[in-house]
Amino acid sequence: MAALNTDRKQLEQLINGDKPVLVDFWAPWCGYCRRIAPVFDKIAEQYKDVLEAVKINVDQDEGMSDQLGIEIIPTLVLFRKGKVVASVTNPPSKAAIDSFIAENMA
Repeated sequence: MAALNTDRKQLEQLINGDKPVLVDFWAPWCGYCRRIAPVFDKIAEQYKDVLEAVKINVDQDEGMSDQLGIEIIPTLVLFRKGKVVASVTNPPSKAAIDSFIAENMA
């Protein structure tokens, strides 16, 4: 299951739900974003029972990334009950994303 591409309205509904949400802020022109896309899709599949994994294209929805102060992409942001729990910029590997999730879901 690939990560869901979403917009601000859908994201706001998701982050206010019961399930934590991991958001990948990315852009199509970002080479590193394209390289980690398959890894993020694996994360979406692996964690589908415990969190929602979604993607926001910063070129199509600048407001959300501006609101969160995201200046570098890719940035992953974990939300729980409508609040930002943690974020990580340019995660180097799937293992790093796994660690980020484990540390912040406890």
